[in-house]
This record gives sequence, C-alpha cells and structure tokens, in this order.
Amino acid sequence: MWFDESTFYQIYPLGFCGAERENDFGQVRRRLGKIEAEIPRLKELGVGAVLFNPLFESERHGYDTVDFFRVDRRLGTNEDLRALVQKFHAAGIRVVLDGVFNHVGREFAPFREVREKREGTDYRFWFNIDFYGNSPYNDGFGYQNWEGHPELVKLRLENADLQNYLMDAVRFWIGEFDIDGLRLDVAYLLPPWFFELLRRTVREKKEDFFLVGEVIHCTNFAQNLCPERLDSITNYECYKGMISAFNSQNLFEIEHSLTRLFSDLPWALYPGKRMLNFVDNHDVTRACTALKEKRNLCNLYTLLFTMPGIPCVYYGSEFGQEGDKGDRDVHLRPCIDEIAKTAHPELAEHIKKLAAIRKKSPALQYGSYAKATLSNKYFSFVREGGGEKIVVAINISDGDPTVRVEEAEGVDLLTGQVRNLNDIYLPPFSSGIYLRK
Repeated sequence: MWFDESTFYQIYPLGFCGAERENDFGQVRRRLGKIEAEIPRLKELGVGAVLFNPLFESERHGYDTVDFFRVDRRLGTNEDLRALVQKFHAAGIRVVLDGVFNHVGREFAPFREVREKREGTDYRFWFNIDFYGNSPYNDGFGYQNWEGHPELVKLRLENADLQNYLMDAVRFWIGEFDIDGLRLDVAYLLPPWFFELLRRTVREKKEDFFLVGEVIHCTNFAQNLCPERLDSITNYECYKGMISAFNSQNLFEIEHSLTRLFSDLPWALYPGKRMLNFVDNHDVTRACTALKEKRNLCNLYTLLFTMPGIPCVYYGSEFGQEGDKGDRDVHLRPCIDEIAKTAHPELAEHIKKLAAIRKKSPALQYGSYAKATLSNKYFSFVREGGGEKIVVAINISDGDPTVRVEEAEGVDLLTGQVRNLNDIYLPPFSSGIYLRK
C-alpha cells in the first residue's frame, strides 16, 4: 500500500503555525498558509505523506475537541484546509489527520448541555456520568476523564447515537477534505470493535484509507493489525530503544527489540507488520536534545529509515531542532518561523538521501529482518525481499571497526562505493546501506 512505501512527516499545526495557546473562540486567524509554504521543501525532502496532529476546534492543545466539524479558528477555515489538502495532493503527498475519539473538551456542546440540563438531556448517555458525585470544576456531578485530566471528558463509545455522530464526522472529513488516513489518539484505550466500526466506515469511501493507532506501551497489540482493524501502530518500544542504546553505547538493547518485534523467530510479535517508526514526536523530547552524542544524529536516522516499518520525521527535527518537555510540552511544538534551519545542514541532506533510497527499495519497504553482526558500539542487519538484499551497518563510536557479513560485493547506496560485505570498514560515527550485487 502507499503508506508502506511512504516517508511520513508529522506536523503539529497549532504549534507549527504559531497559534495562541488558549482559544478565545473569537475571530478566525488564517494561518494554514505557513504549512502550504513548506510543500515544495517537503516534496524535495522525499515526503510521501503528512500526518497532522489535531486541527479541529478545541479549547487549547487540540486534544480537547469542542467541534468535530470545524477547523480550529486559530488556524483558519474548513475552506482553507480543503485547499491545503488539494495542494498536498497536487504535489503527490497524502494527508493523514489525528482522530481523537476517546475524549473531548469540556466545551464540547453535548457535554455543555449535560452541565446545563443534567438528567434532562439524552446527551448524558454519551459520557460516564455520576450524578451523585462531583468534579474538580464543581459541576454537581462526576464523570470519567482521560488518565486523571478532568479537562478531558471521556466518551462512552458504547452509545449508538455517539457512534453515529463520530462516524458522520469521519465521513465528513473524507468527503469535505479528501483525507487519506487517520491517526487514532490513545488507541490503546479504544475497544477493538471500535476499530472495526471505523474500518467499515472509511472503506465506504476509500479502500486504501490508512488507520494507525497510537500505542505507547509494549503490550502485544498484534491482534489489532489486520485488514478489519488497523494498518499500523506507533513503535514506542523501538523509539525508546534507539535513544537509550545510542546514549548508553549498548546496541544490544535496540537489536533485541528489532529481533523481538520483527524477526522470523516463532516468538516475534510483529513479523511482516509495519509499525510507524519515529525518533521523536510532539509528546517526547526532540532527538537532538535527547541524543548525548550529536555526531550520531545521521546514524539515528539511518536506523529509522532502514529498520522494518514506516519512517516518520517530526517537523523541524530534520534540521536538528532542539526541544524538551518543559512548559507543558510547548518547547516541543515551536512555530516553524522559530526553527533554525542551518543548525545541522548535513542532517536534512542525509534524510533526503534516506527517503530516496527507501522509496526505491522493496527490501526496506516490505522485507524481512535478520541480525548479522552485533557488538556494543556497532552492528549490522539484513533486510531481504522483493528480489533484493540490503545490508545495513552502523557504528555509533569513535572507533573504526570492520564489519564482516558475507563473502559478496555490495554497493553503498549512500555513497556509491562498492565493498566486500566481509570487509565493511566503518569510520567513526558512520553507517552504510549496501545493496548486495
């Protein structure tokens, strides 16, 4: 499918466009043009799909939705979004939105009506209400929320009217904006039957519609990666493993995860499945900040683009943008105008090369994974499929090891050099992607 073969680029629109932190629900500010201006650059970078975090009307950060049918007025109008998607499609780039179906903001109209009418409205059945309790907002009733955040009101998805409302919203997004997929926020809290309902709904409109679930733990979620439910999930295990392994100079850590998830061993969790891979996103410390040895930035992205799964680059990180989780994660989500695009100029060029290599390689898109050689500071692995064999070798140290895989020649797709795969010389902090001849 198109999503298996694409490089994704994640944008947090409210941050990217420099929107106010609080929505005053006043006049419309038309800021989506900031994203449109980046389309030529993203196309040149090799991006095949953009993943937008929430952009529908919300109170603050997008995950506290108040209107599923209206673009957040801090960003623009529905017409602006429709035109933006058309511009992306004209450039050959697909568009995936963030679907927040587990919870809403307190100003969501049906919840506001419950606050006003209590038992006098059927909307009370859209939420898990306790009319004998109270809330931190002194509503005179209690309600379930998302993980202890009372500003995020949990939806009672079992309610048929609510299901119809949410599926009508999804149909509207496809019909009105022509989107190509959805990221399901906190998918680990959504029931499997909801995935099936959503799949049936989107299939009415687009057979190749992409559904990816946000899963932040390492629990086996493989049963939900099937044609009736989801196409992919977020790969937090390897995100954590990559950063930790590089910082501790212990590549056994990330290799263990790659084998555990993707090898052909009988106990592997996701063989043949393609998870959405990343080295940072809107919820975690930027890779350039998290990585102790900045000379390994290119190596980190080499691994991201060559391991099994779908690579996703977070906006600004291709330039080595820094950012920690301070000030309620605002540091992670700067305006594009504030990002220094010359801090690490070699990184964007490296990512551009990686995207081009992966776009042409069935082995990297769909192939199997097998460990070849492994030590604390360097390792190699093999991706094989579609009639080709790729050997990836990475050295995260200031040493210069020689990696030995097999007696055959391979051309390094990064440099064009031909090497004997039993004599791969790796300079300090370097990597190679070898196509076996």
